[in-house]
Amino acid sequence: MTDAVHTEKLTRKFGEYVAVDELDLTVRTGEIYGFLGPNGAGKTTTIRMLCGILAPTAGDGRVLGYDVVTGAEDIKKRIGYMSQKFSLYEDLTVAENVDFYASIYGLKGPVKRERTEDIFRTAGLTGRTNQLAGTLSGGQKQRLALGCALVHRPELLFLDEPTAGVDPLSRRDFWGLLYELAAGGTTIMVTTHYMDEAEHCNRLGFIYDGRLIAEGKPDALKASPAAADVYRITPASVADALDALRRALPDAAVTILGNNVHVSGEGVNEAALAAALDAAGVAYDMLERATPSLEDLFVMFIRGEGEA
Repeated sequence: MTDAVHTEKLTRKFGEYVAVDELDLTVRTGEIYGFLGPNGAGKTTTIRMLCGILAPTAGDGRVLGYDVVTGAEDIKKRIGYMSQKFSLYEDLTVAENVDFYASIYGLKGPVKRERTEDIFRTAGLTGRTNQLAGTLSGGQKQRLALGCALVHRPELLFLDEPTAGVDPLSRRDFWGLLYELAAGGTTIMVTTHYMDEAEHCNRLGFIYDGRLIAEGKPDALKASPAAADVYRITPASVADALDALRRALPDAAVTILGNNVHVSGEGVNEAALAAALDAAGVAYDMLERATPSLEDLFVMFIRGEGEA
């Protein structure tokens, strides 16, 4: 089976600035692929090239078997795209937005009516078809945007930070829809800053400075040699612990996860952490080695590249 996405040395420059640097990337048909990286890493530029919107400066890319340059129009007919910012028409109703996008994709007659009603049901907007899109809640707007991206039943769906600024319950419901789509055979490539969402992807790719720096299944990445030792601390005061550890261990990665502080990096060990906390008079209930979370890995990979 042909991979949904395959690139070799895909590159995009803006003047002298290299936004995407010889990217080798494969997204397998039917999987949910999480594309992670800090702001400015090259995620959106990559997706725009894969969608046939932005021509690469160099390298090769194929999406659903079509070349991203010569087959751009064929790609656009077969993919769905949803951006971080709500980009539908707020002065049109829910029904008018869906109808507009259905028409763009050439849907007509009974097929158009069937797809439109299906989108209303899937997005949970059946009772809001006559409501102006601009008056919807954040979660409802998100579902409407997804519905418009799906009205032509694309084989591949690109989602660029689709849940940014949406409440946790709406995010959970949205991902429920994504699982259903993937189970039905739709390939999904999604960028996100939420590590709890990334946990549920089949595979992950970490991009930094335009280059793919790590890739694999979430559990395999956590067990990889690149995943340094992580220590978990439950302090009486998270703020005091952060301050003490960052002053005592300036080269370590110190992050907050819930009520805990995670610390990793060269030279980090239980004795050094205990000494730093004790010297600052910070009480703690637990200090132990822990399995790295995806957030820990994100920090490790990015710091490692920054120091290389």
